[in-house]
Amino acid sequence: MKKHIISSDASLLEALDRLNGLSGGAMTLFVTEADGKMAGTLTDGDIRRALLGGASLDSAAADAAMSGFRFVTEGTIDAGALRRYRSEGIVLIPVLDGSGHLKGVLDLSRQRSCLPLKAVLMAGGKGERLRPLTEHTPKPLLQIEGKAIIDYNVEALAACGITDISVTTRYLAEQIERHFEKPVGGVKVKCVCEDSPCGTIGAVALTDAASDPDGNTLVMNSDLLTTISFEDFYLHHRDSGADITVAVVPYQVSVPFAILALDPEKPDFVSGIEEKPSYSYYANAGIYIFSNKILQQLVPGKRCDATDLISDALKQGARCAYFPIKGTWIDVGSHVDFRQAAELMRHHNSFNS
Repeated sequence: MKKHIISSDASLLEALDRLNGLSGGAMTLFVTEADGKMAGTLTDGDIRRALLGGASLDSAAADAAMSGFRFVTEGTIDAGALRRYRSEGIVLIPVLDGSGHLKGVLDLSRQRSCLPLKAVLMAGGKGERLRPLTEHTPKPLLQIEGKAIIDYNVEALAACGITDISVTTRYLAEQIERHFEKPVGGVKVKCVCEDSPCGTIGAVALTDAASDPDGNTLVMNSDLLTTISFEDFYLHHRDSGADITVAVVPYQVSVPFAILALDPEKPDFVSGIEEKPSYSYYANAGIYIFSNKILQQLVPGKRCDATDLISDALKQGARCAYFPIKGTWIDVGSHVDFRQAAELMRHHNSFNS
């Protein structure tokens, strides 16, 4: 951050020299007063306009700075605002405190968003359908194109500014714990081990993810390969006012026979017939955002599946929204899925190389 900060009384010549040193990156300086309060932003275009307007190279940087700059406030960063700034081509966003002092800089070329979520990745399963690959390796640590499956998800979460990430473990837990001794995606991941099987969501109660009753937590299976936009997912949850949002994928069932429609008033008679129909549904993708008030109903050590928690919440009047995933979603549950995921990532890496 320091290379982008310049004192308000520095000369325009010094500012040009500093900007020249930023060549290849975002060429923007943040002009600050002696007490750290931000006075404006400065680019080479701003300096050029100031010189054409009569300023000299000895003039102060503050004289050429733009005071109407975009910023976010520390502790209340709005993901929607960050998305608007990205669409405007703004890369560096200053983070200010309530008094206007510069506290940090968001680089949107490295961190896509800043979502106010904690995350829990469920990684306790045995992955029995992938044996023998999982006999000595937990499924989340299986390598696809040189990277553990779970790391794709951790890095995607970290790129959205989610830095409080917990992983719940059971089967071969010590391997996952060793794996996360080093940060992944710049995040120090916390591991929590289940003493006994807690279902598909019960282990969340062993973490501190839902400690803030007014917050929200993203919960997902760790063995998914997906390009879901976590930012869009969160904004959909927030804007809908839902207590729970379930990520879904389209699922189609094709019946290879002609199907009879029975007359409800005359059970022995047919009201119609349809040849080989197809039915479209939305299937649960294993990715959720929960209001922490709902997650706080989980009892530590007690088994609970996500579907049961959602069903109980609906009975209590909770609002549940759904979010269709646009893009890739693979549940790496079988050898066929594993080969498909590997092929997909090979194609993706060759396309981006």
